[in-house]
Amino acid sequence: MYITCLDLEGVLVPEIWIEFAEAAGIPELKKTTRDEPDYDKLMKYRIDILNEHGLGLKEIQATIEKINPLPGAKEFLDKLRANGQVIILSDTFSQFAMPLMKKLGYPAIFCNELEVSADGKITGYRMRCDKSKLTTVKALQSCGFETIASGDSYNDLGMIENSKAGFLFRSTDEIKKAYPDIPAFEEYEDLYRAITDAQK
Repeated sequence: MYITCLDLEGVLVPEIWIEFAEAAGIPELKKTTRDEPDYDKLMKYRIDILNEHGLGLKEIQATIEKINPLPGAKEFLDKLRANGQVIILSDTFSQFAMPLMKKLGYPAIFCNELEVSADGKITGYRMRCDKSKLTTVKALQSCGFETIASGDSYNDLGMIENSKAGFLFRSTDEIKKAYPDIPAFEEYEDLYRAITDAQK
């Protein structure tokens, strides 16, 4: 029995922080897990910048409401879900993800939680578990599932390398060069074919 584990941002939807950085005119917020492997360092950096500019959850959610899935993403996900179980494993937050899940047809998602003050200021975050993507893949395997994983960033490498099959999707040249043994794809049809082939 297989479960396919997919990253969210960069794979199915645009990078939320990049979209917000452009909307808010704050280029420093364009840094993502593609650029910074240390997630705690990245989030502290982001929260500091938000506080400097007096921005909070409401402003980010207003941008998220305007974000649509990447072209072809919902069709790819629908086809994949018709063929087997799929879970989205993301280091984003439930406060960000829910509007996007509606647009993707409400797939299962495991993500994290923001800590938000009464006035809407983001004060911190709570990870669902340590190394959440890798930990989840190992937990699924302990339940008797084989996992297939795909993502685009440094924080996806653990689940990709520890699955029966793993793929990079629309990743950076730097990551692809550093991990040449991981098959890398740019188109949904190619990724779908690789996933379904791995299930045989």
